[in-house]
Amino acid sequence: MSHQPTGLSGRIALVTGGSRGIGRAICIALAEHGAKVVVNYTSRKEAADETVDIIESQGGQAIAVKFDVKNRDETSATIKDIGKQQGGIDILVNNAGIAINGLMMRVKPTHFDDVINVNLGGVMWCSQVASSFILKAKEHGRIINISSVIGEIGNVGQSVYSASKAGVIGLTKSMAREFSSRGVCVNAVAPGLIETEMISTQMSEDMRQTTIEQIPLKRIGLPQDVAGVVAFLASPSASYITGQVIRVNGGMLM
Repeated sequence: MSHQPTGLSGRIALVTGGSRGIGRAICIALAEHGAKVVVNYTSRKEAADETVDIIESQGGQAIAVKFDVKNRDETSATIKDIGKQQGGIDILVNNAGIAINGLMMRVKPTHFDDVINVNLGGVMWCSQVASSFILKAKEHGRIINISSVIGEIGNVGQSVYSASKAGVIGLTKSMAREFSSRGVCVNAVAPGLIETEMISTQMSEDMRQTTIEQIPLKRIGLPQDVAGVVAFLASPSASYITGQVIRVNGGMLM
């Protein structure tokens, strides 16, 4: 497929957790729209390099950069370096996330800390550091946070994950108000059940079919379904949308 830059030409986009799944699809979509993409990863260098290769094979620009979003010092130093080396950051997509499932009564303090520090803390600290660059981009600036349908409806065995993703929604709305005076738009995307490595390896066929029956569109979503919405929110077409939660869930919540 030939690469045809569109509305994001010349923009620098940083995507956390961009090596695979939804994050990889977001990186590819942003690059297809003309952005130069910084693909963040924590441990899967080969997967991140593969994301870069896919983008470059389509005529796009991308680099892979390692840092752990739950490590504040590392995150701060690395994002500052990215902003300086790339001449700014226009778009931040906070996609990095983890899930450690278990009934609320059995949640261990370490599991709680890990999930909150990645899923909510990562959004907070990445946004705080990147915002010094994004605010300079003014009306071109975008922060897009990946929440989850579970953050809105809860789920058995996912109390901490749900709390972290609900927190992302509150943080998104507050940041949208704080940054609106500079023209920067901040939104959240809340995916439903999306076809990822985690789903394919951890969900039994029976559970899969039961879940599909509960989705009005009768299918599990694809990473590209989420990526398309993120690319739209990053584009000039979404310059009057801020503080919103865009649900990509096949109709699970209406």
